[in-house]
Amino acid sequence: MVTLNVRPQLLDALSALRERVAAARFPLPLAGAPRARANRDELLAQLDDYLVPRLKEPEAPLLAVVGGSTGAGKSTLVNSLVGRRVSEAGVLRPTTRTPVLVCHPEDQHWFSGMRVLPDLTRLWVPHQDAGEDLLLPGEDPSRVLRIQTVDTLPPGLALLDAPDIDSLVADNRVLAAELLCAADIWIMVTTAARYADAVPWHLLRAAKEYDVTLVTVLDRVPHQVVSEVSRQYGALLTKAGLGDVPRFTVPELPESTWGAGLLPATAVASLRAWLVHHAQDPTARHHAMARTAGGVLDSLKSRMPELAGAAAAQYAAALRLTAAVDAAYDGEYTRVRARLQNGAVLAGDALKRWRAFPLDCTAGELLDALAESLTTLLLCAVTAADERVDEAWRREPAAAAPGLAGGGPSSESAEHRIGMSVRRWRRELEEYAEDEVRHIERSVAPDAEVVAALVATALLGGRRARSTGEALAERIGAHGALRLRDRGGRLLAEHLDRVIHTERERRLAPLDGLDVHAEPQAELIAALSVLQKER
Repeated sequence: MVTLNVRPQLLDALSALRERVAAARFPLPLAGAPRARANRDELLAQLDDYLVPRLKEPEAPLLAVVGGSTGAGKSTLVNSLVGRRVSEAGVLRPTTRTPVLVCHPEDQHWFSGMRVLPDLTRLWVPHQDAGEDLLLPGEDPSRVLRIQTVDTLPPGLALLDAPDIDSLVADNRVLAAELLCAADIWIMVTTAARYADAVPWHLLRAAKEYDVTLVTVLDRVPHQVVSEVSRQYGALLTKAGLGDVPRFTVPELPESTWGAGLLPATAVASLRAWLVHHAQDPTARHHAMARTAGGVLDSLKSRMPELAGAAAAQYAAALRLTAAVDAAYDGEYTRVRARLQNGAVLAGDALKRWRAFPLDCTAGELLDALAESLTTLLLCAVTAADERVDEAWRREPAAAAPGLAGGGPSSESAEHRIGMSVRRWRRELEEYAEDEVRHIERSVAPDAEVVAALVATALLGGRRARSTGEALAERIGAHGALRLRDRGGRLLAEHLDRVIHTERERRLAPLDGLDVHAEPQAELIAALSVLQKER
């Protein structure tokens, strides 16, 4: 048996690359994100379902996957190649419900485990008719692989009848592409009436891009137009750079028309002989495996940088979204500090209370008014920052990601959080005032709440509260007043920082939750570099 010469270091590098690909995420709805996600999923399928298993066990049977459009005759072709009915066929059937893999009994052990297509549940039906439904109740037929063993296939060859590549059921289309990714040989089936359709040509171009071992079958060709249709189809293949692909023609017969019987052995003899030769001849077998495996490996040179570029675009978009949030909140923070210096908090009801203090307003009432005014100032700043973020994000397609759209935290929740922070600041300021009053050596100490109200007014009133410092010094002394204002000022700055930081982080939390980082780009390129070195 001819085997592929694979070094352990290559497998290690390939496994590391696979982990980097699996870790790549493209959650932001950029123009290239859907393609990047599809490429990542396709690459993972090829790595998991074909390349890694094939390189680890090159002596496993050749797997030929039969793919094509609805009604192309795939199941009839598989049945005819096998010589018995193993896959449900019918031209009126909209799709193959469950993929069918057929192999020789001696090769059963290769497919009983999860070596290839590990995400599909195995259903062994060695002696059942293809039409019998053996699925368990509630089992998803699209995630089941029906496996049959027949002695009419030679050892070393397995055929897989895939769902229609243009199925009306999206899951079946995805599964069809996944099954093709597990193949050593792609057998693309089309008909005389549909050989120019776009869907099969998409797969043919993918096969050329990955340089897989490819066979095409032109099925259901009326006798009177065999030469003309074959010539036109060949011209299209040549134009697409696929002129050297083996082509087989199957004439239109009563069995293929009704889709219920087996084609005469002569109708598929040339295709069967080609497959048997590649399964049994060591040189042909090695060439088929090496070409497909090598094609996937070679394709990484363009696919990995493309994924890395998409990852870089995701990170750049995340940075732009983050920068918009930072700019908005930094701007509002600067504005809040300026307004505090200008005494913006000492306005409205707070100013009215201050002017009435202490004759017609208690210290507690003044503190309540100041706290409410400070809460309003901070809430307005946060609301303005969110509005600036919304305006900037409307120009960014990435901001349409689920969870990001719809703006930041609601005003009600922000008001509650900011109100709690301001009340905490007031309580701690009152504790500072009590601590300062406690150390005054006088027979009658001043009221700590009055001291707290005065220092709060001095801190929040700006130029409007110049006289507050003198009133505070009269009660606790110049040094005490200076010390309390310094402590209270640092406390106010800490709470302002905390409020802005908390609201900024809440606005960024959905974006942070998408886990978009700079590392994937470098990691993908590095993994490719290591793999290329090991090759």
